[in-house]
Amino acid sequence: MEFDIKAGMDSWADTAAFARDAEKMGASGLLFTESGQTPWMMIAAAAMAAPDLHYSTGIAVAFPRSPMVAAQIAWELAGETRGKFRLGLGSQVKPHIVRRYGGTFDKPAMRMRDYVLAVKASLRAFRGDERLAHDGPFYKLDLLTPHWTPARHDFEDVKVDMSAVNPLMLKVAGEVSDGVHVHPMHSMHYIENRVIPAVSEGAAKAGKTLSDVDLIVPVMAVAGDTPEERDALAREAKSAIGFYGSTPGYGFQFDDLGYGDLRPKLAERLRAQGRDGLIELISDEMLDQFGLVARWDDMADKLIARYRGVASRVVMYLAKQSIEQNPDNLGKWGEIARAVRAA
Repeated sequence: MEFDIKAGMDSWADTAAFARDAEKMGASGLLFTESGQTPWMMIAAAAMAAPDLHYSTGIAVAFPRSPMVAAQIAWELAGETRGKFRLGLGSQVKPHIVRRYGGTFDKPAMRMRDYVLAVKASLRAFRGDERLAHDGPFYKLDLLTPHWTPARHDFEDVKVDMSAVNPLMLKVAGEVSDGVHVHPMHSMHYIENRVIPAVSEGAAKAGKTLSDVDLIVPVMAVAGDTPEERDALAREAKSAIGFYGSTPGYGFQFDDLGYGDLRPKLAERLRAQGRDGLIELISDEMLDQFGLVARWDDMADKLIARYRGVASRVVMYLAKQSIEQNPDNLGKWGEIARAVRAA
């Protein structure tokens, strides 16, 4: 099981410095998500500074970007990192696609299926495996002249992953992708009863098994030896859980665990007080179901007990904030990283 850290939006210089720290501490890699900043230049800066780390996007937003462009970026990063890059793609939600990117959002699961297949068709064409000829319901790609074909390199098996939350998208991800980015707000009940069955069904449709699809799992891990030491990260995790739980798209997990009555209260509180107002509505019990709270010496064992045999990679969602709050925590997370990877 690999141990990654979620990077944040940073300058190239700060990204490079954090990558060097992550490499020294023994992390497997860094995961970059696309929000107010695209991930590509930060990944390039990090990879130049820390060439032994693995890099992934978790996720890059698919629909505003042509599948060909996504494939070209992934191809270049795979070559320049000597095979230490995975392209993680996601649909995002309709308001962002339509109102922020000015894009089209319809039939997102089927569009994502076609998108990933188009990216993979482009990669096969770059490798010279076949002529570019993707004819899907949303994307049609059939022109790739030698002048516009990326240069070959030695690391052409580029992994393409997908984020997925609901059963339909999970089935699509299992069918067409190499890995699935599980949502950071998850319980083991959700993984065992929703994620694994749906991904397995999708994989079977493509003649694969669950073991052929990597599960990449972000964990809201809150480490500290006292409640006071854990307080800042615990509040951040509770705010995130409350925010996601307030929406039907993610909040069905609350229903699964018997917290369905809380969802409308969270939505009302979010409108009235913003995310900070959600914290007091999320109990410590809920935090430990959707996150993972432990003393420093216990965190590695808890991660291993919960995710070994399930996750190919765990991603520490809050570790960077923990290190920024106290630089001494870098070494503590390093001990956890080495223990998890060794297991």
